[in-house]
Amino acid sequence: MIDYNGVKFYHPDICSFGSFHDEKDTFDALNEYAKLRDSFFIVSENKTPIFDSENIVLVKKIDGCQMILDQLIPVDITEEIVRLTDKHIDEVYDLVWLVMPGFYERRSFEMGEFYGIFKDNKLVSITGQRLQSDYFIELSSVVTHPDYTRKGLAKQLITYVTNKIIAENKLTILHTNKGNPAIGLYEKLGFYISRDMNWLLFNKK
Repeated sequence: MIDYNGVKFYHPDICSFGSFHDEKDTFDALNEYAKLRDSFFIVSENKTPIFDSENIVLVKKIDGCQMILDQLIPVDITEEIVRLTDKHIDEVYDLVWLVMPGFYERRSFEMGEFYGIFKDNKLVSITGQRLQSDYFIELSSVVTHPDYTRKGLAKQLITYVTNKIIAENKLTILHTNKGNPAIGLYEKLGFYISRDMNWLLFNKK
């Protein structure tokens, strides 16, 4: 973790996200982090960071939300679910960028456990972990190859990984963009929307 006077970022090789408490601290922090990355996200519930418009441009704001597990709805696990290892890093990266390009780095794999389903020796669906604390673990990188959607693979992976989080006596959270059709699936599994959580994409000029 890189800390610029309370504005915190992940190491740029691991994750391109940062966050803050007070927007008055972000001007210098964003300039410093822009020396490490040409593109990055700031996560905020309802604040907009102050930034140096001569050096940095706000590309877009993605309206998102945080979801929290209330009570997991049981789902039968019929697929073979595999704990992914370092030998799968490139396959995970390629699948995430195929389905949801723009936010995942190869070393994001180091942030938590990743699990997958293979078909014909091909990784076709994954669910991983990202943010972690003493109280919660975040589900992340829930993606399925377009040729294998609507087969219940993501539902089984979410259930499998969530059960592991519950076994650690931690809360399960996830983040997604508003309007994502997957929200319906998450709600059917026992998640509810708890608050806004937005992503602001910045590029260095």
